[in-house]
Amino acid sequence: MLSLQPDTLQAVAFASPSRSSALHSAIDRAVAALTDRQQPDGHFVFDLEADAAIPAEYILLKHYLGERDPVREQQGAAYLRRTQEDHGGWPMLARGRLNLSASVKAYLALKAVGDSPDAPHMVRARAAILAAGGAAHVNMFTRITLALFGLVPWRAVPVMPVELMHAPRWFPVHLYRMSYWARTTLAPLLVLMALKPQARNPERVTIDELFPVPPFAIRHWPKGANQRGLWGHLFGGLDRLLRAAEPLFPKATRRSAIDKAVSFIRERLNGDSGLGAIFPPMAFTVMMFDALGWPADHPEVATARRALELLVTGSDAEAFCQPCVSPVWDTALSAHGLMEAVSPDDGRARAGLDWLAARQVLDVAGDWAVQRPGLRPGGWGFQYSNPHYPDLDDTAVIVMAMDRARGQDGDTRYDNTIARAAEWIIGMQSRNGGWGAYDADNTATYLNAIPFADHGALLDPPTSDLTARCISMLAQLGHRPATSAPLRRGLAFLMREQHPEGSWFGRWGVNYIYGTWSVLCALNAAGLEPSDPAIARAIAWLERIQNSDGGWGEDDAGYELDYKAYQPSPSTASQTAWALLGLMAAGGVDSPAVARGTAYLVAQQCSDGFWPEERFTGVGFPRVFYLRYDGYPKFFPLWALARYRNLKHGNAASVMLGM
Repeated sequence: MLSLQPDTLQAVAFASPSRSSALHSAIDRAVAALTDRQQPDGHFVFDLEADAAIPAEYILLKHYLGERDPVREQQGAAYLRRTQEDHGGWPMLARGRLNLSASVKAYLALKAVGDSPDAPHMVRARAAILAAGGAAHVNMFTRITLALFGLVPWRAVPVMPVELMHAPRWFPVHLYRMSYWARTTLAPLLVLMALKPQARNPERVTIDELFPVPPFAIRHWPKGANQRGLWGHLFGGLDRLLRAAEPLFPKATRRSAIDKAVSFIRERLNGDSGLGAIFPPMAFTVMMFDALGWPADHPEVATARRALELLVTGSDAEAFCQPCVSPVWDTALSAHGLMEAVSPDDGRARAGLDWLAARQVLDVAGDWAVQRPGLRPGGWGFQYSNPHYPDLDDTAVIVMAMDRARGQDGDTRYDNTIARAAEWIIGMQSRNGGWGAYDADNTATYLNAIPFADHGALLDPPTSDLTARCISMLAQLGHRPATSAPLRRGLAFLMREQHPEGSWFGRWGVNYIYGTWSVLCALNAAGLEPSDPAIARAIAWLERIQNSDGGWGEDDAGYELDYKAYQPSPSTASQTAWALLGLMAAGGVDSPAVARGTAYLVAQQCSDGFWPEERFTGVGFPRVFYLRYDGYPKFFPLWALARYRNLKHGNAASVMLGM
């Protein structure tokens, strides 16, 4: 609950009645616009957009299978042409720097659907790719795609033997030492790398023109940045040994390892939501079934293919494949925004929470149970269904919303739901006091030195933003540092993670603004005063990085391996909202920075009640994969403006600043 000073609740919103009226009007328009997007059953779901790689991979999957869909592939091609940047290539984030791997995949996909290499956009793309070093320098997943199409030799790809499926739990390289997304992606990919199938590629497309020398003439492919250092050299040597030994592996052992991988996948197919409910493992699963000779009308194959089609969104003119869908996250955050803007017992928010309550995972001990055997399940997935991989972030946010809803009138409908979720979150705390997103103690950092893992994203370690969310939930439920060991350990983790300038790293949102907002809310909920040195440093940092237009923005360059701290960028609606929520949680509702930030949001609101946001502010994997949540500029600015109004008008009793 609030730890704000009493005198911060006395001022009038903005400096004049007209500005106060503008604030109220902005909130009302945003509420109307948001609720207009609510689904009949109460939930919310907005588009989730990644870079060009996944829309290109969707097109290439169809060509791999030899099942061209002229209408759908032209819709996807229109999207790729539109998202090509002025530099000629495709970035990881809108208006960002060229990303070589995404650009090569986009070029290949456009060529596959019939775009002439002599077309102006293809000429520009080719020139940009060659200027960046050419297709020999793409990442490992792109090399695998090219190898499956016969466009590069398999020696371009590190060895990952499917026999890894037989590894004992103590073995240093094991699926359960990896993150959930790596685990589900690697299982079908191991089968593909063992069988080395060839894409149908009906148009016989090649991309030799993207290589400075013919790809099959390259003997030594570039190594990733992860292959430096002791672990990199060790795994590099192991890769060379495996390459020589792999042809000698017993065929029976390989066959049984493939069978074990298939069994792992079938247990987790997850119906219409797909394996892991994310695109890469879903696509590799379809390719694996095809390589194994399973017919398209086999029930499990048909389900896997249908799950992929459900990721495609857009219009008749243009469409793209989403990396996944986000209905649970969107619904939970929309409910928070509505409860802040209207009231904690708002019927529209309650409808969303009731929809969520029915989706709590209570009967599946997922992969997380390998590290936490005996712990009862109680979390939520991020997508419509993902029972093997519930998400602690979603779970904590949902619990805070449900607790807020029940706190107004003694409603007990969510009591058991909240209790089970809190039990699960407490049980998932890692040994260092922090929390990760899907697993506990997923900290085998040496695995990121495997040649295959040049993306550096094999792990799901505890992070500040996730830890802050779990602390906020526990504090809102009544935990206090003096009596709660999980809370004390979590707070100690956060204090160790603060950077000297005052910020915290944000793993799942760009970046230090996201992390600092999350932690400031947690520290407030746990009862720390704004005068606490850690909070004071964070306040000063947030105020110092505010843009001249009153908003906040941050570039992804802060994720570079060599620590660069915050990197400035033009203001966005979501990052501005995070900064405002963080400052208000730290007692700064009356600060000039907060006044300028709220004025920025009011001025930027569009006529439809929402906010524009072209830039990506969500994160899949730092340095590799970023996200644009279509819902972020819809509910976060509403949330921030409504909180400002509530605090300014003395409605603090209804405000919970755990988020």
